[in-house]
Amino acid sequence: MFTNYTFTVVEKFMRYVQVDTQSDPASAAAPTTEKQKNLGSVLAEELKAMGLADAHMDEYGYVYATIPSNITKQVPVICFCSHVDTAPDCSGTHVKPILHKQYNGADIVLPDDATQVISVKDYPYLQQHIGQDIITASGLTLLGADDKSGVAEIMDMANYLLQHPEVKHGEIKILFTPDEEVGKGTAHVNLKKLGAEFAYTLDGGELGTFEDETFSADAAKITVNGVIAHPGYAKDKLVNALKIAGEILAALPAGEFSPETTSGREGFVHPVAIGGIAEKATIDFIVRDFTTANLVKHEARLKGIVEEVLKKHPRATMTFEVHEQYRNMKEVLINHPQVGAYAEEAYQRAGLQVTKEPIRGGTDGSRLSFMGLPCPNVFTGMQAIHSKHEWIGVRDMHKAVEVLVHLAQVWAEK
Repeated sequence: MFTNYTFTVVEKFMRYVQVDTQSDPASAAAPTTEKQKNLGSVLAEELKAMGLADAHMDEYGYVYATIPSNITKQVPVICFCSHVDTAPDCSGTHVKPILHKQYNGADIVLPDDATQVISVKDYPYLQQHIGQDIITASGLTLLGADDKSGVAEIMDMANYLLQHPEVKHGEIKILFTPDEEVGKGTAHVNLKKLGAEFAYTLDGGELGTFEDETFSADAAKITVNGVIAHPGYAKDKLVNALKIAGEILAALPAGEFSPETTSGREGFVHPVAIGGIAEKATIDFIVRDFTTANLVKHEARLKGIVEEVLKKHPRATMTFEVHEQYRNMKEVLINHPQVGAYAEEAYQRAGLQVTKEPIRGGTDGSRLSFMGLPCPNVFTGMQAIHSKHEWIGVRDMHKAVEVLVHLAQVWAEK
């Protein structure tokens, strides 16, 4: 089926990663950075050039397009979705992608910073790419495979279907979102305009992985109110909120309850930011678990730890606020088993074994599922994301394109 097809995914990916699209968690704008639209406009124009007449980018940086059905029977409209932004964790400015032809199995020293080494010891998945082409950055930036690999794979899928009208499929929607990395990827999405019934995000890792379960997530904020006094005359008067905040952090369990001590299906509580002055200090936490009901237990435990610390400082007060962030997509997808079953069929047609695993994080699919668009996650091949060691295998990218084409066929057949 793909024997004589010249994949365009690598060429597209190498171009897309050179466009700086880093999002900004501190920004209240939509999108959080205007530069994300630079790639969005490129994608909209390329989709138009392919022949998708309705392709456009809206004011918020979302790109929408439709691949029309080429069959007469009615089948559900499906959507393929990826995000254009890269993480704030590591620079995405002046990315220089490097195509390593026929990788030889050795550690890779990145040319622009010889201290940055992608080693087989740290990334054993490299061993599955010996003799294959892989792509890295140059050592000064992340690569941007999260999630421009997904973007490029969807674009190549569209290219393939438009070049091969003999491949039968229903109507397919394409959606590219901004701001996923800062938790705002669905903040301004127009699902009515999108018009899809089911969706798949392309935002996963190793070849063959399929994810239909994410963390459920809350944010918790602790505000400690101390008692301020002039430091020269502070004896028996000053209660320093910053010191109390430090005691709270020191009181957190050392061997569990944290991301650095948990794995698999274990949840955690994680301090992500601290700020303030002697009079008033805040600590921001994220709370994660695969079982939504456990979030309340984690939050109660955290609040209990804080209250124990505050007992030593009776003149201090605190507030404890919790906000919902996203929920485990499994709670929705369990009611739509065909979404996963059709994906598994597509993987098998591409010659892949399906590896199901929960995501110790979230995707746009988490929110989309609870907004009424059931949406699991398909692999892209991305590795070592959010870092200067980020890399991806060309074989994995080609296989992702194949899976999407097969998935379009399976929905049309079933």
